[in-house]
Amino acid sequence: MSDTLAGALFIGSLVLVLAVVYRPLGDYMYRVYGGTRHSRAERVLYRLIGARPDAEQTWAEYARSVLAFSVAGVLFLYAFQRVQNHLLLSLGFDPVKPDQAWNTAVSFVTNTNWQSYSGESTMGHLVQMAGLAVQNFVSAAVGMAVAMALVRGLARERNRYLGNFWTDLVRGSVRILLPIAFAGAVLLVAGGVVQNFANADDHVVTTIAGHRQAIPGGPVASQEVIKELGTNGGGFYNANSAHPFENGTAWTNWLEIVLILVIPFALCRTFGRIVGQNRQGYAIAGVMATIAIACVVLVNVFQLAHHGTVPTAVGASTEGVENRFGVADSATFAGATTLTSTGAVDSFHDSYTSLGGMMTLFGMMLGEVAPGGVGSGLYGMLVLAVITVFVAGLMVGRTPEYLGKRIGSREIKFAALYFLITPMLVLAGTAVAMATGSGRAAMLNRGPHGLSEVLYAFTSASNNNGSAFAGVTVNTVWYDTALGLCMAFGRFLPIVFVLALAGSLARQGRAPASEGTLPTHRPQFVGMVVGVTVVLVALTFLPALALGPLAEGIHS
Repeated sequence: MSDTLAGALFIGSLVLVLAVVYRPLGDYMYRVYGGTRHSRAERVLYRLIGARPDAEQTWAEYARSVLAFSVAGVLFLYAFQRVQNHLLLSLGFDPVKPDQAWNTAVSFVTNTNWQSYSGESTMGHLVQMAGLAVQNFVSAAVGMAVAMALVRGLARERNRYLGNFWTDLVRGSVRILLPIAFAGAVLLVAGGVVQNFANADDHVVTTIAGHRQAIPGGPVASQEVIKELGTNGGGFYNANSAHPFENGTAWTNWLEIVLILVIPFALCRTFGRIVGQNRQGYAIAGVMATIAIACVVLVNVFQLAHHGTVPTAVGASTEGVENRFGVADSATFAGATTLTSTGAVDSFHDSYTSLGGMMTLFGMMLGEVAPGGVGSGLYGMLVLAVITVFVAGLMVGRTPEYLGKRIGSREIKFAALYFLITPMLVLAGTAVAMATGSGRAAMLNRGPHGLSEVLYAFTSASNNNGSAFAGVTVNTVWYDTALGLCMAFGRFLPIVFVLALAGSLARQGRAPASEGTLPTHRPQFVGMVVGVTVVLVALTFLPALALGPLAEGIHS
């Protein structure tokens, strides 16, 4: 079977499973976030955190809760890393140095999971399990909570309230993420992913060169499953999902991609149920699917196109690819993780062809909305839908509306600020890095590829992705600080703008549809949102891409 046919079947099987799961999972999440009853376990958690689960919040109160919870998470995780040498299961590791502890704490709290360290030689089991993995759950639940707040803003009329953040946070963690993660962890263990508290001395192997190498075990499966399910991406090992202890076989590789995509796509169904129009959910899912399939196919084409002497000789670009998965499956994994906010890798993105690597960059530059991160993909796509109806309104001279809500100056300002903040961080961060000695000193490559590596780092951090092109020594005070700031601003400023937009929409009444109303459930609108998304990204990032991966592709 050719690599192209195998890749097509692999992608087709993913699409089939996601289509089958779309409705039942989306309906289940609708019941979770729309229910009024609290389980006994949830009531215990509410008492522990001092929350009043039935008291609704305005957008400002909701935003303050999100920020307070996140700041507390950063402080706790920072302290946890700094004292890890005094903790159980520390494996004898020293405390994480201050700048790296800051970078890692912000990274995991913001759902970025950027790693400037090697997990197996830096973090003890307790920090990995009770610090990093816990943030994998709650940071994903925060994204879903914010998405639900925006959807409620679209669904409600003349209402100041968007729900309760603490209720949404607990329900998302306890009722959605935990059950799926438990089942997924069992499957991963069956596929060879390790789950133990072993030290490095318990796994000593002989390398191909004949040397002895110690490989630590750990509670890997439980972290691996939420790493993918919560679109986090932080690996237990430095090799991430290319490591056999994290991703043992071809079928676990397929399962991990399913876990990455399943909740972001199914949330479109939840959106449709809450606003009372399932076809609106199908339209948003259609936009996501159109962009996702196009990007994944292009990554595969560029990696299987035999560009260059060596790839032509072997039939594909195999450098940096794990042989257990092959080029097509690895390219699909790369496309899925950069179109979402996952950032996990099962191959070395820095070894991709110039155009293949550009597609992973482009997936992040789209804002990771196809289908994007857990929760963040949905609210990002809804903001783009708001921008699209505003552009359409300008073209026909009619006041734009989305789901009966008028998009006036206040609403479009919030949407525009949401869209502009990430490109500003990416381009400004890259420019400062290239203009300063500290930024250039960490670069191992020069020319277009060196620029691509720095651009990738700031794109990944600002979009809360977490994957890396490598080639840049990011474990420096300068990069730990700069990328940490990009992760924080790239996560929380957009969340504030989304919640402000939700609050503004919730206070409105609903305008009745008329002959001049733009239908937002038809293929025409799907095409318009796809066009607006791609054009906005092209206008923003094309000059940077032209100096980096495009220039490298032309030169090679």
